[in-house]
Amino acid sequence: MTKNHSITQRKQDHIDFLLSDPLIERNQRDFDLIQLTHRALPELDFASVNSKLSLFSKTLDFPLLISSMTGGAAENLGQINRHLAEAAEHCQVALAVGSQRAMIEDTSARRSFDLRQYAPSIPLLANIGAVQLNTGYGFEQARIAIDCLQADALILHLNPLQELIQPEGDRNFAGLADKIHQLSQKLDIPIILKEVGCGLSSADIELGLSAGIRYFDLAGRGGTSWSRIEAHRAESDLGLVFQDWGLTTCQALNAARPYQDQARFFASGGIRNGIDMVKSVIMGGYVCGIAAPLLRPAMLSSSAVIDKIQHLKQEFQLAQFLVGAANIESLFLNDALILRAPSGRQVYS
Repeated sequence: MTKNHSITQRKQDHIDFLLSDPLIERNQRDFDLIQLTHRALPELDFASVNSKLSLFSKTLDFPLLISSMTGGAAENLGQINRHLAEAAEHCQVALAVGSQRAMIEDTSARRSFDLRQYAPSIPLLANIGAVQLNTGYGFEQARIAIDCLQADALILHLNPLQELIQPEGDRNFAGLADKIHQLSQKLDIPIILKEVGCGLSSADIELGLSAGIRYFDLAGRGGTSWSRIEAHRAESDLGLVFQDWGLTTCQALNAARPYQDQARFFASGGIRNGIDMVKSVIMGGYVCGIAAPLLRPAMLSSSAVIDKIQHLKQEFQLAQFLVGAANIESLFLNDALILRAPSGRQVYS
């Protein structure tokens, strides 16, 4: 098997295991432990509830980011990305693509990432692995990824656990902060530093800030366990031992709280409905990333994805109304809306 074919096959494996293994999600979310204050007299007209916000100088209809999923040379991977892009444009939400290493190392995979034609007005986020900066990647490869999408920002994803479990994983994460800083100085769009399901700690955020990063996707534990997925591929139980490793998304949001005046933080990892989204915004998530719940609709059609997004928006606005928040500014970092938080969570005031 060639290296290029191997990358596309890996993407296919990820989707197959995500769809076939009911334990890929480990019930590690702690959003259900948070109770919001109900307002019986919200003093709002539901028709006036406003959920719009600005991201990278573009308006989102509500704070949803379709998180990174896939991309590659196979036809079905391209169709998934096209359906996601068309739906994101229709609903005016942001879209991040899966790792573009596939198209950098195999030009036949480029068409699956050539999405600006389907989404001309929304934020599109390019994506490469930060660890690739230790394997010869740099400004040239980042520029290829950005230009393909005409991207508004570049995600550098951090996945040390996944790489360690992958049979073909890259394991040298030494000296990355300095290389991230060097790359950020050369690019004319922001870099978003993103975990892929184990959460960013305070130490990670401080290192990122020192490297000049001002956008972080916290991507905590609670959604897809990539360690478990890679365990299937590795035919080893090592990934099962670590399948519940890391900070939950709520823990990561709490860790990010002291740095809110220095950066924007995206919440992702186990966000499964509009109520989780409202809780994330209250805890400091500027936008909320969701991926797995959109995969099956994306395999069907753009309209199926649109239906799912509209359902999420309905849930979000119902919860927004029921806590008496007329707009996003009334939700963001408003601890007064939290009636009960998980034990040990600090509520700032």
